[in-house]
Amino acid sequence: MDLLIAQINTDLRSSDALRQSSALLQALQQCAAGRDVSALARTAATEILSAPSSAVCKRLALDLLRALPLPPDLLDPLLLTSLRSDLSFPDPDVAASSIASFPSLPSHLLPSLLSSAQADIAAALSSPAESLRLAAVTSLSSLLPRDDLALMCSTNPSLMAHATTWWGRLAELALDSADAVSAGAFEALARLFQELEGRRMSRLAGDKLVDGEGALAVRAQWAADAIDFIWSRRNMLIARTMVMPVESFRVTVYPLVHAAKMVASGVVNTLRRIAKPGDTTIADSVESSAEKLVGVSDIVSHLLPFLSSLDPPLVFEVGINMLALADVPGGKPEWASAAIIAILTLWDRQEFSSMRETIVRAVATNLHLLDLGMQVSLFKRLLQMVRNLRAESDRMHALACICRTALCVDLFAKESVRRGQKPVPGTDVISLFEDVRVKEDLNSVTSKNLFREELVASLVESCFQLSLPLPELKNSGTESRVIGALAYGTGYGALNWTEPALDVVEVCRPCVLWDCNGRTYAIDCYLKLLVRLCHIYDTRGGVKTIKAGASQDQILNETRLRNLQLQLIRDLREVHTPRISSRLIWAISEHFDLEGLDPLLADDPEDPLNIIISNMHKILFNTDSSATTSNRIQDVQAVLICAQRLGARNARAGQLLSKELEEFRASTSADSVTKHQSRYVLQVIKYVTNHPDNRWVGVGDATGDYPFSHHKLTVQFSEASAAQDRKLEGLVHKAIRELWRPNPSQLTLLQTKGIGALHKELPKACTLTGSCDPCYIEAYHLADPTDGRITLHLKILNLTELELNRVDIRVGLSGALYYMDGFSRTVRHLRNLVSQIDCVQQEINMDPVQSSVTVGVSHFERCSLWVQVLYYPFYGSGGSADYEGDYAEEDSQMMRQKRSLRPELGEPVVLRCQPYKIPLAELLLPLECSPVEYFRLWPSLPAMVECTGTYTYEGSGFKATAAQQYDSSPFLSGLKSISSKPFHQVCSHFIRTVAGFQLCYAAKTWFGGFVGMMIFGASEVSRNVDLGDETTTMICKFVVRASDESITREIESNLQGWLDDITDGAVEYMPEDEVKSAAAERLKISMERIALLKAAKPKAPPAKTEQEEEEERKQSEELDGFGNPKGPSTLSKLTAEEAEHRALQAAVLQEWHQLCKEKALKAQ
Repeated sequence: MDLLIAQINTDLRSSDALRQSSALLQALQQCAAGRDVSALARTAATEILSAPSSAVCKRLALDLLRALPLPPDLLDPLLLTSLRSDLSFPDPDVAASSIASFPSLPSHLLPSLLSSAQADIAAALSSPAESLRLAAVTSLSSLLPRDDLALMCSTNPSLMAHATTWWGRLAELALDSADAVSAGAFEALARLFQELEGRRMSRLAGDKLVDGEGALAVRAQWAADAIDFIWSRRNMLIARTMVMPVESFRVTVYPLVHAAKMVASGVVNTLRRIAKPGDTTIADSVESSAEKLVGVSDIVSHLLPFLSSLDPPLVFEVGINMLALADVPGGKPEWASAAIIAILTLWDRQEFSSMRETIVRAVATNLHLLDLGMQVSLFKRLLQMVRNLRAESDRMHALACICRTALCVDLFAKESVRRGQKPVPGTDVISLFEDVRVKEDLNSVTSKNLFREELVASLVESCFQLSLPLPELKNSGTESRVIGALAYGTGYGALNWTEPALDVVEVCRPCVLWDCNGRTYAIDCYLKLLVRLCHIYDTRGGVKTIKAGASQDQILNETRLRNLQLQLIRDLREVHTPRISSRLIWAISEHFDLEGLDPLLADDPEDPLNIIISNMHKILFNTDSSATTSNRIQDVQAVLICAQRLGARNARAGQLLSKELEEFRASTSADSVTKHQSRYVLQVIKYVTNHPDNRWVGVGDATGDYPFSHHKLTVQFSEASAAQDRKLEGLVHKAIRELWRPNPSQLTLLQTKGIGALHKELPKACTLTGSCDPCYIEAYHLADPTDGRITLHLKILNLTELELNRVDIRVGLSGALYYMDGFSRTVRHLRNLVSQIDCVQQEINMDPVQSSVTVGVSHFERCSLWVQVLYYPFYGSGGSADYEGDYAEEDSQMMRQKRSLRPELGEPVVLRCQPYKIPLAELLLPLECSPVEYFRLWPSLPAMVECTGTYTYEGSGFKATAAQQYDSSPFLSGLKSISSKPFHQVCSHFIRTVAGFQLCYAAKTWFGGFVGMMIFGASEVSRNVDLGDETTTMICKFVVRASDESITREIESNLQGWLDDITDGAVEYMPEDEVKSAAAERLKISMERIALLKAAKPKAPPAKTEQEEEEERKQSEELDGFGNPKGPSTLSKLTAEEAEHRALQAAVLQEWHQLCKEKALKAQ
């Protein structure tokens, strides 16, 4: 290895550019292989970077220096010196190589470099050399939109002025005579617009996380200026793009379209308000609507011929952007239809095959922009395209779009007919899905295609989304157009969504006959929607009449539902799996109109009731089914509950079911539990038969609940089909949620809620130094769970009387933290820290110096960052320090640090700060799940840890419990901080009269592990009463279960630290031995009190005299026949226990009535 390094050194010192480049390539290969070639750093810096050499060699040398683990005090001066000297180098290729290296530099070097090189950058942007202009454009377009640069500009006015000038010059270069430079300028503007919405480049830069309000305002100003430039010179830009090569034309499309869309929709005014929040002179509209429409039409006319291009990427880019223009106010359906036809042509030509998913996603997402007739004509074709997609997520998203479009078209067409317009054929849901292949799939019993299950699940879940209140959007755009059509169709009526839902349950009816190898999710979705509709229309009471006040539509819908129920009852004979048969019986029996059956057909095998009971018999006596077709315990329980409800509702059903249950009890198919339950059901049926007026004892109102799904009742053994169901449910729910309830982007939030929507509270800062330390350091952190990064932000103040010319901030790591460049520590060099004492004396307002460091997190573990400050009071003086401080015998680490420093720095003063601890809860994310899913997962989590904590709160009794809302009750004061932690509160149970509760939380780690936490609380009145205010102690039991033992092991290692993390120090950990001793002490006190009460019993009374017996006889004469006084009396005959019991009952009843009133008020 030494020989190889010597050979590379020799080649680097030669004047031959070819030998130098090959030597640098060899060094980069060795560095990539993990070998240490740090000895080449100084040679590469002196012989290549600091000396005249070719642009290729300089770029390779720069890459080599960045790849080596060099200390910053060696690397930074080399980089800055070489780049500054190369910027003014006569050869434009060398200067271009230098400026192209700017985006790869660390953030802390950029402000000084850009400020000192601003004249050279301006000269490069105006250089006659095309290569230098192109390099400057590419470099600045990759650097300026990033978060870190935008934040620096927000705090540095001079840098902001330079950057604004550069952006203006970049926009002007879109009209440059060189095609490559013009295309690069268009791409720079596109990057700025995309970064404003997505911040993708800031994430890829990966240097640090910033709180981005200042960065957003800066980028908004740049974007608004760029949009104004493009809009004002759109004709010149259109003319410039027409003479560009066709391969470069594609990058010019997005900036033109985006600027036109921002102006036409008025978003550019929002950007101006973000850039200047206090400016009230910003007008709502810059130009008239006619001028906007003409400008947008000009751009569409410019793009339209390129839809016939032979270049597939260009056709797709133009088509996507024309769809965006069709969505602005004044957009035309013809623009969207031309774009969609061109995009679909790519599919027909079998070109652009790698983008099949993107083509379908684009068409499905923008289908609503077409007119009604074209949506109907494209619907079936799009359904077949979606069927052939490979990627599950894209297929689910396209299916969700198709299902929402089907409901939208159906509702819109029906409402248009109600308002007197001509009906459009084929717009109802049944006709839209009247496709041969779809019908074959739905009617096939044993098809292996999963697409039909995905289709049914997406349709049903879309109906459920339609039943919820539609989201309110104030801005124009894609979502508001769809929601407007849905609102027009439903007329904001509560039950108008049920009309397309009825079509859906008719289309998907064959799904109950499917054999899906144990998968039940799609069928469960279907039956859940059926039960909901039957409950809404009250099909148990039969079809209503006009005399009863029913409308024609209601009669028609109830008749359709009854016919569908009869058809499903006939289908029961063809359902071969007991698991599905029991669920179908549940869905029908509770809502079927038994009183409407013809009594003359009681002996007919085709009678619906006879069919239901015969299938119940099959399930009760079935013992041979496999695990994939039956879950016998669950199926029998469901059938027995259905038997109770049917038998209690109808006398004939009660007689038939009594025979079946007696036979079942006597057979060997019933175990002890089902025998006991059968006896109970028989007793209920017998009682209802004998007492028909008290029928409510056996059956209540229909609830509309469907308790079956793959997760609501615990699966007793591992099933592959249940895992597939959970996967399908996750994909469908994610696609539906992203489409119907998407998370709004920053720009959407700003449009709807204004600039205040993005204001976030800064994290709480922590002081790392002592009160007498020479430097004051304050720190806070920001976390990015997506990339697993944490950025520590430091604020440093110089509290000495000296101006410190140099201060080094060293940060070490412990736990799961690591530096992304592989270093074991990082160093930040700060220069010229002004004394804060002098600033105070001279009444100068001096901001603290800021520094930051970004680290990655590898796994779930407690982490700390250890900050060490080295400042040099004798830097530049050439002398050594006489000050030895209190460290006469210093440790070896400090001695090594001092020996390694160059003598001109002087001896440093080392200040060790207290560690900055990352809370363990910071590595969690809230996990939204339903209570049933949570309680399904809870017993299966293998790792568990328990601990007990206590806190005190003021008040007790009725004041602290029943009289307060439980979300603000004082007995929860110690746990209020959990609401701001990354936990999702699944459910809660409160017993307010005794101040007891149970809270359930769900979370997941950054790395995918599941964490569930339950908190059980019970209060005790403290014996210490101070000034009449009672303080009550709440004893909480924290139970944490996790999917991995390493998670609970980390929590258990420091239980008090975990409680501090989630409650901000409000709860004090109580060891188990203290818990037991406290319980024993309470038991002892209770026993002592009982013993005192027993010892205080009154003595036996002496024998009564004749006079006392006479008085008792007179008192008895004064009592009535019931033992009550004949006259008025205020004396209470209740014992103390009875009085307390009655008072408790009164308190519970009072609380119950209070809750009922609150619910009524909330409902209103």
